[in-house]
Amino acid sequence: MQATKPPSNFLPLTLRTVGAWVVTLILFFPLGWLFLTAFKTELQAIHVPPLFIFEPTMDNFTEVQRRSDYLLYARNSLITSLGSTILGLLIAAPAAYSMAFFRTKRTRDILMWMLSTKMMPAVGALVPIYVMAQTVGMLDSLTALTIVFTLSNLPIMVWMLYTSYKDIPPEILEAARMDGASLWKEFRHVVLPLSVGGLASTGLLCLVLSWNEAFWALNLTSAKAGTLATLIASYSSPEGLFWAKLSAASLMAIAPIVVFGWFSQKQLVQGLTFGAVK
Repeated sequence: MQATKPPSNFLPLTLRTVGAWVVTLILFFPLGWLFLTAFKTELQAIHVPPLFIFEPTMDNFTEVQRRSDYLLYARNSLITSLGSTILGLLIAAPAAYSMAFFRTKRTRDILMWMLSTKMMPAVGALVPIYVMAQTVGMLDSLTALTIVFTLSNLPIMVWMLYTSYKDIPPEILEAARMDGASLWKEFRHVVLPLSVGGLASTGLLCLVLSWNEAFWALNLTSAKAGTLATLIASYSSPEGLFWAKLSAASLMAIAPIVVFGWFSQKQLVQGLTFGAVK
């Protein structure tokens, strides 16, 4: 009996599978190592060779909560992330609508200019923003941080919503106009319902970006309006890094957004691939 030959693409498929697992393990190794270190003592955290089998302890998490008010930093992160996302959507949605359906010869240039602002290092705008916040008395305030997060994410939000709106058939809008719909009614009753997926994915992505933003949080806030990024940075001292406590604080900071991102990954991927396939 003649043996059945494996399909011709068996080897490439196997290599791709193995390669995918290798890449996945490389990407998730830092997170796994962070998780293990968070449950070690400081001596175990710096032990050479590294310890993979040890008696876990919760002392680091207790110390983080005792040393600083974790709930305060988490609340600040939540307020600034949600606030900047909502404010950004209120600005980006009508802006993208006008660019998508009322194009001019400069629309493409404006979009490219907006996107180019993301290429500038944030430190280049630190001094003027810091001086303005100090002048109006908004240093170490949630309001200033929310505004900065909004402006930082606004170009991405406009681009994502622009590509989402472009997928709406123009015939639908023409029919609404023939029925006498005003611009506001067209935007509210036609465009927004047809782009719910784009709005959701844009909001989710910008929520994650705001939650993870560290540069502006470290430079514009201290204890009063500090986010979880500020909490993590507080475990770096002239005496060195407290690896176990730093890992515990980092795990407490990223756990909510990791869980949130896991459950909303479908919407995030959809938002990042808008317009990629026609």
